[in-house]
Amino acid sequence: MFWVLLLLLAWAFAGTACTRLCLAAVRAAAADTDVTAADREHALTLYEAAFLSGGPARVADVTMVSMARQRRLLLAHTGWATVVDPRGRDEIEQSVIGAIGPEGQSRIAPVRARAAGAEAVRRLADHLVRAGLAVPDGSGTSVGAAVRRVRAAVLAVAALGTAALLLPVQTGTPRLMVALWFALPLTLSLSCLAVARFEVHPYSRWASPAGQRLLGALVRRPDGDERSFLTSVALRGIRAIGEPELRAAFTHRDQPWRD
Repeated sequence: MFWVLLLLLAWAFAGTACTRLCLAAVRAAAADTDVTAADREHALTLYEAAFLSGGPARVADVTMVSMARQRRLLLAHTGWATVVDPRGRDEIEQSVIGAIGPEGQSRIAPVRARAAGAEAVRRLADHLVRAGLAVPDGSGTSVGAAVRRVRAAVLAVAALGTAALLLPVQTGTPRLMVALWFALPLTLSLSCLAVARFEVHPYSRWASPAGQRLLGALVRRPDGDERSFLTSVALRGIRAIGEPELRAAFTHRDQPWRD
């Protein structure tokens, strides 16, 4: 009867994950009702849109792209950033310049990491959380995080069920019956995923439901050419960059460093 222990473990995975998903959905709905009308009509800045779409790293990306387009920062296709204008126009730009360092030149990857962790970006995140537009970082209570746990539970239940079926045949316990017992927690997990897909999709690690609505409105709102370009980068990341040289500067960060 070792398969019973595996079944109990499968129920533990499925039950815990599904419960967390339900609680996360309830918390998200409650937080959404607490957002004031002024917050709902809030016009997102470029930095706010970047954070809600991709978090602190996206804020650093869109800041560097914006400065590069204005010729105040040189982003070489070899993966290096060079300061042209050392005067940042806001605290986020100042954070990027500070992350590059006093020599005025650095690899893009460490600049991106340091700028993403800067105090200015943390203040931006805190402001969005207080406004009910962002999910607190590291809380693990967002719907997206809960959905990922349920997906992991589906894989765990399937693996445990497979292991149970591979055990030696025991008298009085048909394999079909074992499979049916494991089908119950698997069905529960898959049902929760299906409900979440229709009720609370899209999932976001950073934006609350109210924040997601504002992002949707931002996508539909027409802007000027330069603003549209930077908005696309804020919403979609570096894959929205169409300029080969500029895009190569960011994609180069995944390659081995060269002296």
